[in-house]
Amino acid sequence: MKNIFAGTGVALVTPFRKQETIDFSKLESLINHIIGGGANYIVALGTTSEAATMTETERHALQDFIVESVGGRVPIMLGMGGNNTLAVTDTIAKTNFDGISGILSVAPYYNKPNQRGLAQHFKHISESSPVPVIIYNVPGRTGVNIAPETTVQLAQECPNIIGIKEASGNIAQVMQIMCNKPDDFAVISGDDALTYPMIALGATGVISVIANALPQEMSTMVKLALKGDWKKALPLHYKLLPMMNAIFEDGNPTGVKALLEIEGQISNVLRMPLVKASKPLYNKISALYDSING
Repeated sequence: MKNIFAGTGVALVTPFRKQETIDFSKLESLINHIIGGGANYIVALGTTSEAATMTETERHALQDFIVESVGGRVPIMLGMGGNNTLAVTDTIAKTNFDGISGILSVAPYYNKPNQRGLAQHFKHISESSPVPVIIYNVPGRTGVNIAPETTVQLAQECPNIIGIKEASGNIAQVMQIMCNKPDDFAVISGDDALTYPMIALGATGVISVIANALPQEMSTMVKLALKGDWKKALPLHYKLLPMMNAIFEDGNPTGVKALLEIEGQISNVLRMPLVKASKPLYNKISALYDSING
């Protein structure tokens, strides 16, 4: 199965007004900014979108608006996961997949299944989904790690599982997957700061947070790395690295929303339990932004 999720994907944030209602006008502008900056696809309703704090009605409205605003210019990957397998498959059955090219499904969180449980969970999702599935390993958030052996097993046994967003931060684990996976199975960086080394190891790109604000810079670095032009890609990686690290110091999307406000894209509004970046961090992000554009 051809993987259309290569290059720079963007984990789209949700702009809110001061009343914490969704600012659809700012969202449309942000989508155009991201696509105009060279991003290859958009991830809707992922963790970065703050979907966990939205009502079902809001999530449906957001999905429909993103599909309409993107207008087929780039593929859309839809975040769709949870720690109740039957609830996830039921949601899939009720979802309108018009304009959606794939789903990103996070490992079950909190209840900490073993590797057999993880494998069964994703097999059920792959069998239920009418579009390709990318599994999402982020043990720092979920409390459970998808072992390389489990990832490779799913890649071999489930044709509809076409890749993994790997955000374990464990390069040794990434290499184990690379060594044993099928050739057409995509490994996608889930950490902005590890994108360059992961592409060097064989990753197909990144699902990026920083590319909400700096899509051109991030997309250019990824394109150069994927072409093997390491000499040109490396200075861009190091130019962005301090900002990549800074925007996660106070959590996500706390940092990138501060950056987007500094850039003039959106208001710096989050839904509780997330709160705004501290003043020292905000000032640090502002100074880094000036240095990137200086």
